[in-house]
Amino acid sequence: MTNPLCDPYFILAKVYQGGKYLKQAIADTPIEPLNKARTVKICYGVMEKDIYLSHIISSNTQKQPKSSVKIILKIALYMLEFMDKHDYMVVDSAVQLIKKLGKDGASGFVNAFLRSYKLPAIPTKAEEAISVAASAPLWLVKKLRRSYKGEAEEILSAPSQGVCVRFAGSAEKYLDKPHTETPFDGVYIFKNFVRDENFYTGGYTFQSVGSVAICSVVDPCEKLLDACAAPGGKSVLLSGKCKSVTATELHAHRVELINSYARRMGAKVEAVQADSTVFNPEYENYFDGVLCDVPCSGTGVINENPDIKFFRKESDIPSLNQTQLAVLKNCSRYVKRGGKLYYSTCSVLPEENDSIIYEFLKDNSDFVLDIPDSPLAHRKTKFGLQFLPHISLGAGFFVTAMVKGTQKDG
Repeated sequence: MTNPLCDPYFILAKVYQGGKYLKQAIADTPIEPLNKARTVKICYGVMEKDIYLSHIISSNTQKQPKSSVKIILKIALYMLEFMDKHDYMVVDSAVQLIKKLGKDGASGFVNAFLRSYKLPAIPTKAEEAISVAASAPLWLVKKLRRSYKGEAEEILSAPSQGVCVRFAGSAEKYLDKPHTETPFDGVYIFKNFVRDENFYTGGYTFQSVGSVAICSVVDPCEKLLDACAAPGGKSVLLSGKCKSVTATELHAHRVELINSYARRMGAKVEAVQADSTVFNPEYENYFDGVLCDVPCSGTGVINENPDIKFFRKESDIPSLNQTQLAVLKNCSRYVKRGGKLYYSTCSVLPEENDSIIYEFLKDNSDFVLDIPDSPLAHRKTKFGLQFLPHISLGAGFFVTAMVKGTQKDG
């Protein structure tokens, strides 16, 4: 029987030691097909509980174990604490794996640790307690406590609701599976959903409810620009209500992602390689609508991408803010008079959302705020709609709209 810790270890080593994002590490690692679901569950679980697992390790050791040993301990702890696996099987598999890696000298330590560790108390300080309980970085806890007060832990701990599927045709044959309805036609969230041939023929696609919510506030128009558009889900959905959709993306391989997505769904989208912070004279005053779904911290989708908590640093935010404002300012020049400029993120941080809109409007008096509405549960902020994971079916997104008028209109 294959060691159940082996495949998760080789995947997670690429994350912890190699700096790869989890989805890419899984895609790049040969996995035993029979146990793929278990392996993926373990990998996502370890990343989701990373800080809590680290807290257990540091509370039961005098010094931090070496990286490879620590990864094995985290996998074993996750299996013991969250998967209800037999102690002897997990401990034996962990010891076998450490030996297989040529680290026989550490096998005794791994064996002793897993047989004797105690669950530590949660820290008494509120922010540190949330950091451990929600397994979220302390800097993020502090920011959310300032912005959302007592809801911070709920936001950080909100689980994934499942797999969100948007059907282009009838969904009837799939609705016998456990699912949650969303306020959007043809969009359902399933506890489990196995891809079949209808995916490849454009019968449905996987698109988050937050992404669909953003598209729902965009008005039908003749010519729409979707900036920073990869992988293309929004462009494809918006092509159903806008006559012409141009999707721009910085890197060539991401442009191909948009093209591939559009081909699969039978949608007409013009994908163009372009830097959304650099002015294109051909686009000036050309589009009826421009959507800027800007690069962001991803703090609103950590329940789907738990490695964001590991990779994202507080020091990243100012640089992201500069890019966000640069994209918005540049692309605003592409909006026709009377047209709309939309701004969206998958972040729950006000400094990436309201603060960016405030800064933009302060220097662009020809734009007037026009906050949309949405059937998806949300909080209305001063400058837009904030979807939050614990109230919005797991989605943490922001969206708003502004109308381009004339100087005297402002």
